[in-house]
Amino acid sequence: MVARSGSSPPGTAGWTRRWGGGIPLGSLILIEGASDSGKSVLTQQFVYGTSTAGFRVTVMTTENTVKSLIRQMMSLNLDIIDYLLLGRLKIFPVKAQSQVNGAKTFGSLLEAFRTQRLQDLVVVDSVTTFIAHAPVEEVVAFFEDAMEYCSNGMTIALVAHSYAFSESTLVRIGSMCDAHLRLRTEAVGDRLMKTLEVAKIRGAQQTTGNIINFDVDPGVGMRIVPFSRASA
Repeated sequence: MVARSGSSPPGTAGWTRRWGGGIPLGSLILIEGASDSGKSVLTQQFVYGTSTAGFRVTVMTTENTVKSLIRQMMSLNLDIIDYLLLGRLKIFPVKAQSQVNGAKTFGSLLEAFRTQRLQDLVVVDSVTTFIAHAPVEEVVAFFEDAMEYCSNGMTIALVAHSYAFSESTLVRIGSMCDAHLRLRTEAVGDRLMKTLEVAKIRGAQQTTGNIINFDVDPGVGMRIVPFSRASA
């Protein structure tokens, strides 16, 4: 997932090849998509793969408690207990209110990034509520400030629902980010297929695959579905 070189964390080689050998350290990553498109599942796979590769990871979650996130990841065969016990993985629940002061909230997130500056990867799942209720310029300023932390070697992954952005704002934000991953759900025959579009990875070591089709199997986790099967 996050990589110093082209090496792949255990169990993630297929994914890593699809997005160019891993996302370089020091990247600002935007993961966006509709509800139930697989954003949180992808993020959890990202956290697990990065942890198993020996990196230090912090997760800030508005979607789960610590216990529910552990339980959810265990149900996908992503066992993170050892990394938590060793202190290499940290999980912090974040309360997301329906109405927030954008500048104050973004300031709090940036301060949290500062306190976690020794971590290799910091994930925020999600920033939807914060972004949806903030003026565009405050959102852009937040991403600009996050870029400063990334320039010092921290990788930051921000997860959001697509509806939080206007089309023009998403174009601006996407151009600022080093990596932009877009998820959606599509009807393929009589089934729903989750699709990951690798819109951008700056500094990828090899050509990225644009589209990845996948299923989420309980007890197994994410499973790449070859395009020929997805199209059948």
